[in-house]
Amino acid sequence: MGILNVTPDSFSDGGRHAIPAIAIKAGMAMIAAGADILDVGGESTRPGSVAVSPEIEQDRVLPVIRALAASGALVSVDTRHASTMAAALAAGAAIVNDVSALTHDPDALSVVARAGCPVVLMHMRGTPETMNGLACYDNVVSDVRAELAETLARAVHGGVAAERIALDPGIGFAKTAEQSLALLRGLPDLATLGRPLLVGVSRKSFIGRIAEQPDAARRVGGSLAAGLYALSRGARILRVHDVEETVQAVRVWSSLTN
Repeated sequence: MGILNVTPDSFSDGGRHAIPAIAIKAGMAMIAAGADILDVGGESTRPGSVAVSPEIEQDRVLPVIRALAASGALVSVDTRHASTMAAALAAGAAIVNDVSALTHDPDALSVVARAGCPVVLMHMRGTPETMNGLACYDNVVSDVRAELAETLARAVHGGVAAERIALDPGIGFAKTAEQSLALLRGLPDLATLGRPLLVGVSRKSFIGRIAEQPDAARRVGGSLAAGLYALSRGARILRVHDVEETVQAVRVWSSLTN
């Protein structure tokens, strides 16, 4: 899953794809490089980020989604807002990816259930503005597993077919660097929930801390290492900035391990 942030303030690539024509070109390049899914987002959810209105978000993402979907790309919309989900699906998006697991907007669950589309439900506590203060767990793996199980049950009870749900442990979202590492080691426990796991480690701060690299754009090597480790522990989808490098690494890793 290639990350396409159509935002001015995302933590790693904010502003790079703020113009629709540039974003569309970047998305096409990701597909050419081997991305299976393009995840288009118009609201930054980095720690401390400020929410934007659905109207602003839609102005950013809909032209990009429409063009990429028309080209044949499989597009996911990265949003917490029900109206953006509905508009993006109408514009050609096929998947909803919600960092709030359909809890931020009271209408989100019904939108996804009616659409019958695949959805990614991510674990996060609080909001991007408050999550850093909520990284308190007795055992991060078992606690996240229990909370994801509740999230999964809620979605199914609300009409979303279980086979259309993927789960994301939310690396870096209401987790310290140490907790993020523990979650990656504990992915097999999360996989027992019976749903595919999507993992996003690309360029994140825990990699910067380990590698002593403050520049997010220079964390490609660490991102590849963490991504391959996640695959070895049961992840099925990697959400990445660096598609070409990741595809190459995964192909070599797969050849060696299979």
